[in-house]
Amino acid sequence: MPMERLVYGDLLKWKGSGARKPLLLEGVRQCGKTYILKEFGEREYGDVAYFTFLDDPAAHEIFQADLRPERIVRELGLARGKKIEPGRTLIILDEIQFCNRALASLKFFCEDAPEYHIACAGSLLGVITSKPLSFPVGKVNRIKMHPMSFKEFLLANSEGMLVEHIDAGYPADDIAPFIGRLKTYLDYYFLTGGLPEAVKAWVENEDIEEVDSILDTIIKDYESDFSKHASEPLSKLTLAWNSIPAQLAKDNRKFVFGHVKAGMRSRDLEDALEWLVNAGLVHKVRRVERPEIPLPMFADNMDFKVYLSDVGVLRRMSKVPSSFMFGRDKEHDRYRGAAAENYVLNELVACNGDTPYYWTSGNAAEVDFVAQIGDAAVPIEVKAGSNKSKSLPEFIRRYGPKAAVITSPRENRSDVVAYVPLCLFWKVRDVALEMMRGG
Repeated sequence: MPMERLVYGDLLKWKGSGARKPLLLEGVRQCGKTYILKEFGEREYGDVAYFTFLDDPAAHEIFQADLRPERIVRELGLARGKKIEPGRTLIILDEIQFCNRALASLKFFCEDAPEYHIACAGSLLGVITSKPLSFPVGKVNRIKMHPMSFKEFLLANSEGMLVEHIDAGYPADDIAPFIGRLKTYLDYYFLTGGLPEAVKAWVENEDIEEVDSILDTIIKDYESDFSKHASEPLSKLTLAWNSIPAQLAKDNRKFVFGHVKAGMRSRDLEDALEWLVNAGLVHKVRRVERPEIPLPMFADNMDFKVYLSDVGVLRRMSKVPSSFMFGRDKEHDRYRGAAAENYVLNELVACNGDTPYYWTSGNAAEVDFVAQIGDAAVPIEVKAGSNKSKSLPEFIRRYGPKAAVITSPRENRSDVVAYVPLCLFWKVRDVALEMMRGG
């Protein structure tokens, strides 16, 4: 099943750039890096030379003698039995985190042989722990890839025409007839998440047991990677990782180190948590004291919330059965709220390009996210149901934002507040920018 990934546009820009350098496509394990590079090579180049450092000793050997590009290219061609041609052949170096010398060689390809098109795929788990002298700082173009967004999930379900219609006309009234259909897809997305293998299994077979088995295996693979790449003690990483679903289930989703394990303090665990963030497995959302631009200047590093990079992984780690989306059991209401918030966070990262913040006013009010969109700080309130927001009006009264967003259907668009349904949340940036322009 072909999968359309939005990162493809970034790859096209990389190929056509006059300042092109070797590419490092980074991302959490199993997010689809290898697939999209192969697809890109087959579509956009006359030839693809693929090598992996995961289980190919011969590929490692080629980089051991020296790092001269002309020798490396010649031997790569000999290894595959076909000459590598500048500009025509896309060289793919997969799992590059397992070969520090290959990573270091990118510096020389950038400086001495820029005519060769080289794209590397690397798990963040490994790339961030590469030896300092191995990483070619300033000599590579870097693109970060995430699990599939809801828009990409729709495309995988052959809903390209619907996506195109929404992108062309939202928030036009003629989208209303499709909201029910979109909500059903969103229910499925909350079950599967955006890891391509799980999405593929669902699209092809609609077998939730198969999806769950795939997600369980991926979670185990993540945990086994802790011991392969982490400098932090395995026990601390595992404790921090396993605590995240329970912390998100609390009414106050602020991450509390003491909830990881009784008696543990922040200094015992903060390095482990930071490692998980750098590895791309989790997102750290810091509190802002004042929602002013630039937001990082007003962030409080001591107060933050932590979310997982994928809602399917969140569901399996939370031990929530697939039936939760059909029932009205109050036991699962709290999970639905946490899942909706985690989903919105992941969509914001995907469509806006960076991690947002959140805002509180003591114990009186809290806005789930504050994102920098354009030149403005935009508050975003997430409501999985129809409860009326109390915190957003307080934020608006205090700071008078140019635009604000809420997902609750009970509150419609006003001069400042726009309702963006969860199933259309990938349009949030466009909606906010339109409001700022007075549209």
